[in-house]
Amino acid sequence: MRPWMNALWALIGLIVMLYTPASLAASRPQVEAQFQQWLDNDLWPEAKAKGISRATFDEALKGVTLNFDLPDLVMPGEKPQTPQKQAQSEFGSPGKYFNDKTVNNVTSGGTARAGQYARILQSVEKTYGVPGEIVLAIWGRESGFGSVKIPYNAFAVLGTKTFLATRKDMFRKELLAALEIVEKGYIGAGSMKSSWAGALGQPQFMPTSYLEHAVDFDGDGKRDIWNSVPDTLGSIAHYLAQYGWQRGRDWGYEVTVPESVSCALEGPDQGKPFSTWGKLGIKRVNGRPFPAAEAKGEGFLLMPAGRHGPAFIVTKNFYVLKEYNMSDLYALFIGHVSDRIANGAANFTAGWGDVGGLYRSDIVALQRALEKKGYDAGGADGFPGFKTRRSIGDWQSKQGMAATCFPDKALVAAIR
Repeated sequence: MRPWMNALWALIGLIVMLYTPASLAASRPQVEAQFQQWLDNDLWPEAKAKGISRATFDEALKGVTLNFDLPDLVMPGEKPQTPQKQAQSEFGSPGKYFNDKTVNNVTSGGTARAGQYARILQSVEKTYGVPGEIVLAIWGRESGFGSVKIPYNAFAVLGTKTFLATRKDMFRKELLAALEIVEKGYIGAGSMKSSWAGALGQPQFMPTSYLEHAVDFDGDGKRDIWNSVPDTLGSIAHYLAQYGWQRGRDWGYEVTVPESVSCALEGPDQGKPFSTWGKLGIKRVNGRPFPAAEAKGEGFLLMPAGRHGPAFIVTKNFYVLKEYNMSDLYALFIGHVSDRIANGAANFTAGWGDVGGLYRSDIVALQRALEKKGYDAGGADGFPGFKTRRSIGDWQSKQGMAATCFPDKALVAAIR
């Protein structure tokens, strides 16, 4: 066959692959063959350009096959599925995030390890300024203090995600970072285990975070967040320090907020000195004054369930915790459990209200309705973050309603 005919048939084959309808999508063996070609013809040239040796590339990816059991994959020829399950999942009180079993397990585990690793934690705090109880709370939440199995081959996960997931560019960056970790000798390829999402070791760092934040705290020449407790604790603290943890400041305080203070004042862009919040009538629930050192320090109102749950004045350190996991509830969990580890603090004084009966799709519709009315709801993702909450409060106030700053059935119906 003439060369130009070969090229023509190759082009036709590519067109067929790209435009095949879902009903005729490639079989798994075909996709696997495409993956192996992609490793050699697409990924390897970029890895080589980034200084990865062929020996490292082969060590990490030899024998690696696609893991079709991972979530959020899109087979060639198929269209990404809309997140119907999430949209139709029940939306309930944020209080579910603070179930007694999880809080108590992380608290008791952290309390026990506070004594066991006291010397290491003191050294970590001296080095990075992050209290040991904060580090312990994160360690416990992320991997059950190293007890949770991390079973997956990181290269199989990251390779599969890069080739088949919807966020290919993000996972490609992480896959190349994982290769760099092996190239630099931080850990052998066969020992690099991850979660199903590609997060590594006991702190659950993505590979790029490992390169930026993992440290060799036990001085053995390795940054071993899989097996070394000192490296794990030091790496968590180093992560927070690099994101701006302020030495000597707490994360925040549970408070009472009088009805005269709008819940729409919430958010990291509406900070006020602690003394100003105090003049507005906001007080700590334990009756103690805010620390004198915080009088001129900036604090931020946090009401994760609006008027249906506990309220807090938090410091910038709260938002540093949020850098670990971009969720108000995650950061609040870490702060709350750290208090319980440090001084046996009780549960939140205010309870979480009943705001059930809605679905994520209802929240999405609410957010879209608010945005159509000119409010910044922070996007229509089905999760009522602070921008959604305060937009609700502003809308309620303009309607002459008592501001609750949280969605419920009547509110969804009214704003629609």
